[in-house]
Amino acid sequence: MTAEDDRNTAHRQAMKVLKAEREALMATKTDQAPGLLLVHTGDGKGKSTAAFGMVARALGWGQKVGIVQYIKGKWVTGERQFFKRFPDEVRYEVMGEGFTWDTQDRARDIAAAQAAWTVSLEMLADPALDLVLFDELNIALRYDYLDIDQVVADLEARPRDKHVVITGRNAKPQLLAIADLVTEMTLVKHPFDQGIKAQRGIDF
Repeated sequence: MTAEDDRNTAHRQAMKVLKAEREALMATKTDQAPGLLLVHTGDGKGKSTAAFGMVARALGWGQKVGIVQYIKGKWVTGERQFFKRFPDEVRYEVMGEGFTWDTQDRARDIAAAQAAWTVSLEMLADPALDLVLFDELNIALRYDYLDIDQVVADLEARPRDKHVVITGRNAKPQLLAIADLVTEMTLVKHPFDQGIKAQRGIDF
């Protein structure tokens, strides 16, 4: 028997033990979960990107999705152009007035955020929607355009089978406390720091 044969045998045995451990762990879990609240935050790129990947995944299973974009406003994005191809499966609402440094009008931003939350509440209550995505809601909360305690209360009062994904930097501690999953995107390296602007198909 060669050294490679010994290595393969040891690997097979280790994977057999790992499989048994995994099966024992999975036996303690349930697939009868209530609707999950997922938060994507952090300084790194990929928060909305990952969330829209989940939208595609849900559609792949024949589910229906609601999307509210809080900040990007009328900015044309690839995801917006793509998901509008599925009008029967996706309710897509662009509610933002643009980035805060563009509007420079706090009262206008507050009004836009409140209007967006009204639509968000409609989606939370809509039994036809399996998953809702509130893109950049964390930014509206960061600037106190919405009352965090009210948002938390509304999220906790949602139908228990409703999955919710929220994106944006600087997620409030109150939101993190009620979330089932929190992913923080960590910035390691970014092309913008190398003088490269946002690219179609990559950033928007």
